[in-house]
Amino acid sequence: MARVAGVAQSTVSYVMSGKRPISEKTRRLVQDAIDELTYQPNAGARALASHRTNIIALVVPFRSSVSAHGLMAFAEEIALASRAHDHDVLLVTADEGPEGLRRVAGRALCDALVVMEVATHDARTEVVRSLSLPTMFIGLPADAEDLHCIDFDFEAGAELLLRALHAGGNTEVHVLGWGADTEERDINYVPRVRRRVHDVAAELDLDLHWHVSPHGAAGATDFVAAVAAAAAARPPGLLLLHNLSAAETALRNAGWRPGVDVDVVALAPDADVEALEVPLTSVSTQPRDVSRQAMDWLFALLEHDAPGEQRRVPGVLTDRGTVRPRP
Repeated sequence: MARVAGVAQSTVSYVMSGKRPISEKTRRLVQDAIDELTYQPNAGARALASHRTNIIALVVPFRSSVSAHGLMAFAEEIALASRAHDHDVLLVTADEGPEGLRRVAGRALCDALVVMEVATHDARTEVVRSLSLPTMFIGLPADAEDLHCIDFDFEAGAELLLRALHAGGNTEVHVLGWGADTEERDINYVPRVRRRVHDVAAELDLDLHWHVSPHGAAGATDFVAAVAAAAAARPPGLLLLHNLSAAETALRNAGWRPGVDVDVVALAPDADVEALEVPLTSVSTQPRDVSRQAMDWLFALLEHDAPGEQRRVPGVLTDRGTVRPRP
C-alpha cells in the first residue's frame, strides 16, 4: 500500500491510526491506495496493537414468548451504532445468565457488554461489578448503584396516558397488563409501571382494574369480555400495555370503535401503534432512541470511564383521537 501511495510505511500507519497529523494531500494518496487495493484492516493484528477486539457483546433473550419483532428495533440500532464505530456485534443468549457474562469477559471476546431483558432482581448485576469491561444495562434493576443503566421512562409514559383518559372524563380504567410469563420473569419495567399506575389512579380517584392475561388473542378477548361485563352506560377507558393487534380484534368483535365508542390508549412503540387499523393515542417506548443513546454512552465509556448512572429517556404523548373530549 505504501508503494502504491508513494509514501513511507510509517505514513500509512499514521493515516490509519490517526496518531499524528497528516496533510490532506497525503491522506488522500493513502485513501486512494486503500480503495485501489480494497484494503481491510486485519482484525487480529489490530486487536493485538490496540488491546481491543472491536466487538460489542449483546446479551439478548431468545425464547418463543419474547417478540422477535420487539427485539429487532433494539438489535438493529445497536448493530448500526457498532458499525459506525468500526465494531462488530457478538450475540450472547440471556439464558446463560451470569455465567455467560463471565465466559465472554474471561475469554476477552469483546470490549464491552450490552445487557437486555433486565430483571428487577438481576443476578448479573454483581457479576458486572466484578468485571473490568464497560457494561450498559438497557433496563433499570432495583440494585442499580454503580451501574450504567438506561431505559425508557415507563412510569412517566404510563402516567401521561392515565391522565389523558382522566381528562377525557373516564372515571374507570381497565389496564391490559403484560402477560403472566413476563410477570414471572420479573422484568424490571413491569412493577415500575404497576406502582405508578396505581399511585396515579389513587391520586385521580380512578376506579382501576389491572388484568394479567395469557399471551395472544385469547388473553385480549378475555380482557375485553371483562371490560364489557363491567360496562354500564359508558364503557370504561382502556390502557393497553401489550397485545395491541389482538386487543383491536377483540374490540372490533365486541362492536367498540376506539375514539367513537370507547377511549383507548397504548404504551407501545409507534410502529406497533401505527400498524393498527385505528392508530391509538399513545406514548412510544422509543426502542430505537433508547438503543442509540445507550450506544453513544457506551462508546464514550470505552474512551473514558465514568461513575455509574441511571438515565431515563422521556416519553411524549401522541394524540391520535382515540380519547373522546370530555362531554
